Amino acid sequence: MSHSSNTPVHDESHGASGGFSRQSVQTALFSFILPVLVIVGLVYSSIAPQTIANGSANLEPAVAARIQKVGRVEFRVANREARTGEQVFAGQCGNCHKAGVAGAPKFGDTAAWAPRITTGFAALLNSALKGKNAMGAQSGGEYSDFEIARAVVYMANAAGGKLAEPAKPDAPM
Repeated sequence: MSHSSNTPVHDESHGASGGFSRQSVQTALFSFILPVLVIVGLVYSSIAPQTIANGSANLEPAVAARIQKVGRVEFRVANREARTGEQVFAGQCGNCHKAGVAGAPKFGDTAAWAPRITTGFAALLNSALKGKNAMGAQSGGEYSDFEIARAVVYMANAAGGKLAEPAKPDAPM
């Protein structure tokens, strides 16, 4: 029996039998395994110089620095003398109130402070402690609420107010 020129001849050498051929194994190797090996090599090459430079003696402090806690606890002296309104103004309030930053009434500006002073000390203190407009809350920061109250009186009185100095709170037990 002879084949005519129109009949396709089936060649088994290309792996068409359904098994794995050399070509499919090479494709799998280059497509999946080789990129993984390259990535592992790059990671190792970026870590190895640090480990070698640090040495085994310096490795533990380096790890401790990377996993340090993000919070901290501060202890403050509770029996220190309360700062004056002028000191609090210089340390906290003056940053904005000297120049009138973000709508803050300028220190000593009678026209800007007059409508605020008429609301009374309690309203002024509330705004300072809880924040108002662009000014953040001042309560709970470096200065006690009593010291913030002193600063409010200092600023209001510098603009023509006649507010009394707040009474010092009783010492905590």
